[in-house]
Amino acid sequence: MTLMTDRVARSLPAGAQDPAPAAAAPAAATAGERELRIDLFRGLALWLIYIDHVSPDVLDWFTIRSYGFSDAAEIFIFISGYTAAFVYGRAMLRFGFVIGTARILRRVWSIYLAHVFLVTIYLAEIYFLATGIGNPLYVQEMGVTDFLNNPGEVLLQTLLLRFRPLNIDVLPLYVVLMFFLPYTLLLMKWRPNVTLALSGMLYFLTWYFDWHLNAYPHSFWAFNPFAWQLLFVFGAWCALGGAPQVAIICSSPITLVVSLAYLAAAFFVTMTWYFPPLGHAIPHWLEKWMYPIDKTDLDILRFAHFLALAAVTVRLVPKGWRGLNSPWLRPLVLCGQHSLNIFCLGVFLAFAGYFVLFETNAGIGLHLLVGFIGIVLMTAVAWLNGWYKSSDAKAKAWRDPEGNADFVGGG
Repeated sequence: MTLMTDRVARSLPAGAQDPAPAAAAPAAATAGERELRIDLFRGLALWLIYIDHVSPDVLDWFTIRSYGFSDAAEIFIFISGYTAAFVYGRAMLRFGFVIGTARILRRVWSIYLAHVFLVTIYLAEIYFLATGIGNPLYVQEMGVTDFLNNPGEVLLQTLLLRFRPLNIDVLPLYVVLMFFLPYTLLLMKWRPNVTLALSGMLYFLTWYFDWHLNAYPHSFWAFNPFAWQLLFVFGAWCALGGAPQVAIICSSPITLVVSLAYLAAAFFVTMTWYFPPLGHAIPHWLEKWMYPIDKTDLDILRFAHFLALAAVTVRLVPKGWRGLNSPWLRPLVLCGQHSLNIFCLGVFLAFAGYFVLFETNAGIGLHLLVGFIGIVLMTAVAWLNGWYKSSDAKAKAWRDPEGNADFVGGG
């Protein structure tokens, strides 16, 4: 237990229970100190997810997916592994494996219920808007045709995590990864580097044998858990002892040069998707090796792009950066502190905004307005949620002189 205690003490701070979307592995923090970079980056990821969904052909020029191989999904899963390993690793150290596992399963249950609730309300939103104007396009595009044809079977498959409308694929993946977190923590306690190596082995075996999970009715999981577990475990590894090793690598000038070169190459490749004449500059053998850049199975090019972004980010936003307390970044931090609620809200707002933009054949001005309104609403709900939690904490402190000891990241 002592070894794992030391690792936890050197890693993520006490301010992260609500694992969700961050782009880099923050350095160590002292116990009780809140790591605002975690909140900042997962809040940023929530905004990016919303923008990508509400305006996939216009506003996504303001998100990272238009300029490289990875996007907000990598941020989400990495931060999930990082924060979950730190918070529940400490729980296992303090209370033992059984109680620690029970706490993880309670968290899994809350995420599962959020997913079921989200799908149910999302289906109702799509059905109401689509039938209200008599346009079946939305039903087909959002993948809910099967629900209208066979609602009983679809609801059952929703409970089994096999049916997901468009844009609701991250939470089922998160449920599965969190469900196996107790075993990941046990392996991390034994040998962190070996655990990461085993995760990498599973990733490559998944590609070699084409392992996947089926989805209802005739498709596959959009995020293959056998592959995406690598990013989740990598985040857990950073939280439980790997961060100092990563910091040594990231501090090297060679790492910075290689990262910038890779990001520049990825930028050029993505530009060829929008400006085809540029594609003539890419050798045919390289195109044949590189494509397709698969998101479902976490293509190695996407994983490498995330690592390059992380290496650059930790230099641009170091620990203790004064900008983290800037009022301009406060909305991002607020959203990051209540990520599960804001993610669900963002899904509803994204489809509503997409509906408005599509029906009005909107120009760039309305796209920007809809994107801005959605972000304002997400921030307002995050502030309101924080206000309620603060009020509850004060009420509990008034009743209990020891105060609220479970305030860890808005979970």
